[in-house]
Amino acid sequence: MQDEHQVSMLTEEEARAELARLAEILHQANIAYHGEDDPQITDAEYDRLKLRNAEIEAQFIHLKRGDSPSDVVGSAPSERFAKVTHAQRMMSLTNAFQAAEIADFDLRIRKYLGLGANAPLRYTAEPKIDGLSLSLRYEDGRLIQAATRGDGSVGENVTANARMMQDIPQVLKDAPALLEVRGEVYMTHTDFASLNARQAQAGARSFANPRNAAAGSLRQLDAQITRARPLKFFAYAWGELSEPLADTQSGALARLEALGFSTNPLTVLCDSPDDMMARYEQIEQQRAGLGYDIDGVVYKVDDLELQRRLGYRSTTPRWAIAHKFPAELAWTRLEAIEINVGRTGALSPVARLTPVTVGGVVVSNATLHNEDYIAGRDGDGSPIRGGKDIRVGDWVQVYRAGDVIPKIADLDLGKRPSGTVPFAFPQICPECGSDAIREDGDAVRRCSGGLICPAQAVEKLKHFVSRGAFDIEGLGAKQLEMFHADDQLPIHTPADIFTLEARDRQNMTKLANRDGWGEVSARNLFAAIDQRRTVPLARLIFALGIRHVGEVAARDLARHYGSWHALAEAVDAAAPAAECHLQADAAEAEERRLAAEEGRRARIKPVRDAVWLNMDAAAHAAWSDLIAIDGIGATVAVSLVTSFQQETERASIDRLVAELTIEDTALPDAPDSPVAGKTVVFTGTLSKMTRAEAKARAEALGAKVSGSVSAKTDILIAGPGAGSKATKAADLGVETMDEDAWLALIGGA
Repeated sequence: MQDEHQVSMLTEEEARAELARLAEILHQANIAYHGEDDPQITDAEYDRLKLRNAEIEAQFIHLKRGDSPSDVVGSAPSERFAKVTHAQRMMSLTNAFQAAEIADFDLRIRKYLGLGANAPLRYTAEPKIDGLSLSLRYEDGRLIQAATRGDGSVGENVTANARMMQDIPQVLKDAPALLEVRGEVYMTHTDFASLNARQAQAGARSFANPRNAAAGSLRQLDAQITRARPLKFFAYAWGELSEPLADTQSGALARLEALGFSTNPLTVLCDSPDDMMARYEQIEQQRAGLGYDIDGVVYKVDDLELQRRLGYRSTTPRWAIAHKFPAELAWTRLEAIEINVGRTGALSPVARLTPVTVGGVVVSNATLHNEDYIAGRDGDGSPIRGGKDIRVGDWVQVYRAGDVIPKIADLDLGKRPSGTVPFAFPQICPECGSDAIREDGDAVRRCSGGLICPAQAVEKLKHFVSRGAFDIEGLGAKQLEMFHADDQLPIHTPADIFTLEARDRQNMTKLANRDGWGEVSARNLFAAIDQRRTVPLARLIFALGIRHVGEVAARDLARHYGSWHALAEAVDAAAPAAECHLQADAAEAEERRLAAEEGRRARIKPVRDAVWLNMDAAAHAAWSDLIAIDGIGATVAVSLVTSFQQETERASIDRLVAELTIEDTALPDAPDSPVAGKTVVFTGTLSKMTRAEAKARAEALGAKVSGSVSAKTDILIAGPGAGSKATKAADLGVETMDEDAWLALIGGA
């Protein structure tokens, strides 16, 4: 597809092909939107494509197609309904998107009518309802026919359905002998939500937005379904008349209201383009509070005689224009900020909004990203939105693009209610009460509760039985969800899996007697669980689902410590040092902040040394050993220690371990290896193998590979750029060799 800004660069052949493509896309879009009440593209995308079509036609006038989308209104009426030929065609409106286009609209009208720039010229401005166009024909005050717009010339006969709507009068008093009233069928946000709730309860299809719901409800073959749907109707125009309603558009609307029709109370008179723009902005600000969908403001010349003189183009009147809202932006009220806890423990703030339609979709929720975003700053502490924080009660601008989750783009401080306070982001998990920790450099705060957190439990359990973990046959995602919600045989923690059979024996309601289960399937599940009671240490570590601890890190930990007892003992011993590490990170961050404010260089080393000064030697040694494991480091170590130190999480792990036989991880049996049992460190650049290959080869020969040099290091393999590790090795008297010497050492092993 050519870029929309490159129309001037198209060749004639490319323009012809592009017009054909656009004609097909827009034809299908019209059928989906008008004929099937099931739009496949957003209003914004439709408008963009139609504008591109018009631009190409303007440059290549001779290429305009006979089926040009520019000449199409709506779509052909459905074959399900009888057809109605409109006595007067139901037109569409020209769209405008910028203030300059409204000024041009006024200028074109004045020029056409021969009016000077200062001659009085009034317009009506009314909200553009996002619903389904309907024409009502009354003869001698009685409703005799109702029809949809269809393709503008021929619509669908929906008279029986229209008679079911309370908003549509069946009999009129003092009306013209012939009166065709035109308007929009719509549904309020509240009624839309209630309808979708009933649809879901009945197992029926939900509607995407109120416009679809209104159109689908009106176009029912069974009028009793329409009766049960909460449809409303705004009158805003007329078709065939036996006598005029008034001399002006505003007067005609007043006459329709007097006859018993609902007209939009926000309709006002404007004397200039500036007035029209001011009204547009007012209605845009009111949009979210209306309770029904609008997608712009319609301006019409008020004087009906001037309307007659201005007349029509092929499909649109010259005397009216629709000023559309930006399709992906809307203003609404922030009603609440809620915290959701995801499967990884991330605390995600969600904005609960007064429902508003953005880009063709009703939006009632939006992401707030994280606590920094709410506070009005980015991850580096720099202000965003001019430093404005987001508070409950704020008037906020919602942004949505395609399928992207809606977000809060901006807020209007001028509409902030008095007495609001900054949002206090929780420091503990709202689901389980565990500490919610934000690691250094992480924008997200996370629950440390792990398996005991209800919000994480099911996803953690699914990970626990996954292929790389315990891989229990017959216990997949579907079964775990069932057991997690079960009152008789619940599985809330991994230990519950291994007590399932014993609990089933004591339970009155046996698993074998439940829907979807039988004697054989229950017996097979219990057998599969028993087969996994003996588990390699690496699989157990990975299965716990500790953040940052994947399969590779789990194997590294298992290989380094060898047994569960040694791992648990080392992690417990390192706990005070892990806390010091977090305190040092926080102290560093504060020192950097102060240094930036004072215009000086940050004193990082003294700050960190001050925190570590009183650290117990055993804790420091355990921490140093843990973070020295190649591939582990401080981030993984903190995550591991934190999980083990959470009381409820540790209790869950201990209950699991009590049900298992954990296989120790022995070093590879390499009796002829010159490096078996030795601790080696690689540093600098390796030219004859990758770092991963070097590590794998060393481990296969029974060596332990560490990421840092210490007194426990036996050999340092140093390539070019070795740096501080080589210096430290020399200070400690650690044997150091280059890559060639290392390969010579292990070459025959």
